[in-house]
Amino acid sequence: MIKYSLICSEGHRFESWFASADAFETLRGSGMVTCAICSSGVVEKAMMAPTVKSSDARAEAPPEKPLSKPTSAQEQALDALRKKVETESDYVGRDFAREARAIHEGEAPQRSIHGEANAQEARGLIEDGVPVMPLPFTPKRKTN
Repeated sequence: MIKYSLICSEGHRFESWFASADAFETLRGSGMVTCAICSSGVVEKAMMAPTVKSSDARAEAPPEKPLSKPTSAQEQALDALRKKVETESDYVGRDFAREARAIHEGEAPQRSIHGEANAQEARGLIEDGVPVMPLPFTPKRKTN
């Protein structure tokens, strides 16, 4: 496992663990590495100091830096919207198009959902009159 210090195109800094350097590149290339604050998919490795283990038991680890927090009014509003969507709707992941259509056609219970759809799926939903809209952020994927 390797821990990288990362920075997004908006300047937010955060850390994440990866199985290997190749795993990081593969995940980043497939759009699976996003900013923890704004969900930007433009993420790069940031400069970081190496961790050196000392044989001296008294050596203390440097204090961890907290994740970047939303600073501007726009970032704070976007963060509030993300929290509202995540708490008041069900995340259905890549089944979004199928689930939205089922709700629209009365085949699934009426509820608010959010998830992921490609451009073709989204276009099909809109053309069929299914009320959907894009989110101004990438939903956080639920993991085990």
